[in-house]
Amino acid sequence: MATLRETRDRITSVKNTSKITQAMSMVATAKLRRAQDAIIAARPFAKQVQKILGNLSSADTEFVHPFFETRKTVSSIAIIVISSDRGLCGAFNTNLLRAAGIRMAELRKEYPQASIQLIPVGKRAVNSARKGHDEVVREFNDVFSKLDYSTAVDIAELVSDSFLAQRFDQVELMSNEFVTVMRQEVRRMQLLPIIPDVKQEKSQHNVEYIFEPTRAEILDTLLPMYIKLQVWRSLLDSNAAEHAARRMAMENATTNARDLIKSLQLIYNRERQAAITKEMLEIVGGAEALSGN
Repeated sequence: MATLRETRDRITSVKNTSKITQAMSMVATAKLRRAQDAIIAARPFAKQVQKILGNLSSADTEFVHPFFETRKTVSSIAIIVISSDRGLCGAFNTNLLRAAGIRMAELRKEYPQASIQLIPVGKRAVNSARKGHDEVVREFNDVFSKLDYSTAVDIAELVSDSFLAQRFDQVELMSNEFVTVMRQEVRRMQLLPIIPDVKQEKSQHNVEYIFEPTRAEILDTLLPMYIKLQVWRSLLDSNAAEHAARRMAMENATTNARDLIKSLQLIYNRERQAAITKEMLEIVGGAEALSGN
């Protein structure tokens, strides 16, 4: 049984931990607001690019851009896995890495002859790939300490050039998507070959587009931009989801610490009262023994 001093020291330790988790929750809340603002700021441009791409894809033409080309034989698949750089964010990384492992197993079963290669983004994904001895194309470490669009450009150019050079036949991207502060979901998307969303709202009149310059020239400029935008969007989403997950984890940790403090305080008071009662009984017993003599 713990002594009064040990119980008191443990209460002090838990109180200090509670202060730390509360401070981390407040920091995560502030960072989450900035991350949400970054997502909102990127939306108008993303919607416009998506709209233009849909118009170009739905145009009646025999031209097929290489980024749209689905290859008959898939011999190499790359998976971009975007995790966090730091921990203390609940099951944020665990769920993602588990889903990535399941997806790799599915691809190996679907394409037995294909090599599965990873592009880990974030320290947690990098460490997991190293421990699993997976085939890694390139590591992107310490990305979220200072998140910058140039990181998305580097990743997008790496997979785009490799796809055009036929080093990759298919590229997928897995990351955590920010849904709400309370909820983050693992999202998987096929980055290459591009699957265009041609579900455009049909107007009352059929519209025939005239492209200037040519459709091929527009796609040559637009599609690399679209790939960079998708990677950037995933990085922003993952960043916001990480801060939301850390905020919830730290709030839960603070609540648990407070509950533990209450429990320890009850134990401390009970032990202290028992010690006082024992001391009083010893004093009374000693006094009676002296009076009897």
